[in-house]
Amino acid sequence: MAQQTEENGKKPIARLVVPIVVFGGALGIAGVLWLSNSATTVAQECSVDADALAALDAVTVGQLAAVLPTGTGRGYSDLKFVDEDMNPMTLAEFTGKPLLVNFWATWCGPCREEMPALNNLARAYDIADFQVLTIDLDLGDEGIKLAREFLDEFGLESLPLLADPTFAAFERLQKSGVSLGLPTTLLLDAKGCELAVLQGPAEWDSPSAFKLIDTLIEVGSLS
Repeated sequence: MAQQTEENGKKPIARLVVPIVVFGGALGIAGVLWLSNSATTVAQECSVDADALAALDAVTVGQLAAVLPTGTGRGYSDLKFVDEDMNPMTLAEFTGKPLLVNFWATWCGPCREEMPALNNLARAYDIADFQVLTIDLDLGDEGIKLAREFLDEFGLESLPLLADPTFAAFERLQKSGVSLGLPTTLLLDAKGCELAVLQGPAEWDSPSAFKLIDTLIEVGSLS
């Protein structure tokens, strides 16, 4: 179980989302999200665990009140992205323990603000029990360089640099109605099945967050 910090009287932060649009291959910001990629795969199906969803729903309070337990049966073990060296990867390489998967970008203000808290959260848990995965959406090879510079500048050494430089993985979330912009966070069980979603930032190192992740580990680990 992770060490918890004091709430210090903070109010829940605003659930800000930066919407995304692509115009003729160029990335921009707009009032809606629209991405196209005909090669996007359909999410695998998972069984719905009503008990797990009820347990998570009971602890989505305080700083994490906007987290939505879903129970839609979506699975993401085949979700594709790359590592810092542009080597292809899938989420299956990280399954076997519950995951928090966060989509972010250096040009996304709310994303930048929540990254230190995500780093604190990642550092608080044994990687064998739970892992935070951060997938950057800055475009191309230069985008990965920008993401590395950001992580290094702020000392975010507990966050892995993974990337979706073509937006294919993020488009899959959009087509499934999971996300309208950044940041977007998935809470997955040990098989890569979706248990909850958050659109917008959160205080991921608050007591509410630690309680949520402790519960995720309890209900989402392999039996």
